[in-house]
Parts: sequence; C-alpha cells; structure tokens
Amino acid sequence: MSSVIIRSLTRTPFRRAVQLRRGGHAEGYNQPTGYLFGEKPLAPGTKRVKEDWENLFVYGFGGAMVLGTVLMYYKPDTNRPRMAARGETVEYKKQE
Repeated sequence: MSSVIIRSLTRTPFRRAVQLRRGGHAEGYNQPTGYLFGEKPLAPGTKRVKEDWENLFVYGFGGAMVLGTVLMYYKPDTNRPRMAARGETVEYKKQE
C-alpha cells in the first residue's frame, strides 16, 4: 500500500505538483508597464487629482513625526551618571 503512494508521488515531477495546487484563474504576476506606480504621465498643463486618503496620510504621518520629534526632544533625562553629576538622587523616596 505504501509503495503505491510512494511511486505515485515520485512519478509526478515537483514542478507539476506545485502547478496542480495553484489556485485562482488569473495570472499571479502583473507585467511591468514602465510607469511609476502604474500611473501614466499627465499631458502638459494638466494637474494630478489627489485621492481622498492622500492628504490624510501626508498630514497625519507628518504630524505624528513632528509630535514624536518634540516629545523626544523634551524627554526627561534619566541617565544615571548625568543625574548624579547634577546632584539628583536616583532612589525613590518613600511617601507616608
């Protein structure tokens, strides 16, 4: 029984076995068109129309980067040698 299974598996070349399991009906690869992001160049004098999400992405991502930069700049200095040089204690004081 097992020899029948082994023979049936070894008869089919690996390339053919992979092709048999491939799903879908369309070609899985988009041919390159030579255009950036698949957009054709605009005619001279015409302006590109932005999609709805582009402004949200630019201002949202840019704003997040600016906010992150400001927060990193004003982050408290917790380097122990510098804190000790300034005379600050590293230990927490117990509250009562």
